[in-house]
This record gives sequence, structure tokens and C-alpha cells, in this order.
Amino acid sequence: MKNKWDERYKSQEYFYGTEPNTFLAENINVLPQGGRILCLAEGEGRNSVFLAKHGFDVTAVDFSSCGLEKLKTLAKKEGVSVKAVLADLSSYPLGIDQWDGIVSIWCHLPSQLRRRVYGDCVRALKPNGVFLLEAYTPEQLKFKTGGPSELDLLPNLLQLKDELAELKILRQEELTREIQEGQGHRGMSAVVQILGVKN
Repeated sequence: MKNKWDERYKSQEYFYGTEPNTFLAENINVLPQGGRILCLAEGEGRNSVFLAKHGFDVTAVDFSSCGLEKLKTLAKKEGVSVKAVLADLSSYPLGIDQWDGIVSIWCHLPSQLRRRVYGDCVRALKPNGVFLLEAYTPEQLKFKTGGPSELDLLPNLLQLKDELAELKILRQEELTREIQEGQGHRGMSAVVQILGVKN
């Protein structure tokens, strides 16, 4: 799996572009200003660099060294600092009460691992910390405009609400929307969006 992502990220072109995910950009003001933010499965760094440009203290985790090298290049170009961590989420310790925000954009994990990681995310957030997620749903298999082809990697809203049950949910929605993110995500897409706060 790691080799697949290294192969995808090895070219100079940014596979998902360099602009931030629009759901993240639209909700940046919900994140505690200047807070410590953790970006899961961050890849080439477009979202973490965007957050750093807005004054957040950002840590980005991914298991692709090629992706993280491009993150560092993009951060340098934009004149910001992002802590890039090469790690697999199956073994990366998120900590307890560590983060003011955790961002999960297209972080598609096997369902058993996802349940554990998102449970760890809840514990890792500080009180009033924010969890922001966008992911493809099983309906995305009809569109084929990005995302995994394995059903087990595609969560629906009910599953995520259960996995994030300890959060106060501010926004929860399954929808179809147009996505244009580099060559990797292009066209109408079936997604789930969640915005939650730890009490």
C-alpha cells in the first residue's frame, strides 16, 4: 500500500493539486485560532500548508515519504512551517488531550482500523477541540471520480456518527458535490462531511 502512494506522489506534479479542500477552507474559522492541528494521511501537504498560512501550528502525518517531501517543498514555497511525520496511522500515537483540531480529509482506512483511529482522535483532542472530516461514501463507487474502490474503505454517516459518538456534532451530512482537486479528484462525488467538538 505504501509503495502505491509513493508511486502516485513521485512526480513533480501535485496529484491532488495545491489548493486546500473546500470543506476545510469553508470551516477554517471553526478551528481554534492559532491552535495545534493534526492532519491525518496528509499526503502532499495542501491542507496542512493552508492551515499553517492561517497561523495554525500544524503537524502532518503520512506514510509516504514522497508525499511528505512534496509537502516540505510546498511549505517552503509558501513560507510556512509544517511538522511532517512519516508514520503509519495503525501505530502512530495520537496522545491524550494534545490537539486543538484534527483534520481527516480523504483518510480512508479499513473499517476496523478506522474505528480505532477515530476513537483515538476523540481522546487526543483537547476539550473544545474540533474534528473535521470529509470522506467518500459507498455511493462514490457509482461515480468513479476519485477515492478507493474497496467498499470497506468507504464509510457512511451512520458508521461515522457511531465512531465519533463522544463528540458534539455541529454538522453531519451525506451529499453529492462537484470536486476538482488536481488530477486525483475530478467530478461529481458522493461524500460525507462531519464537524464535531469535544465537550
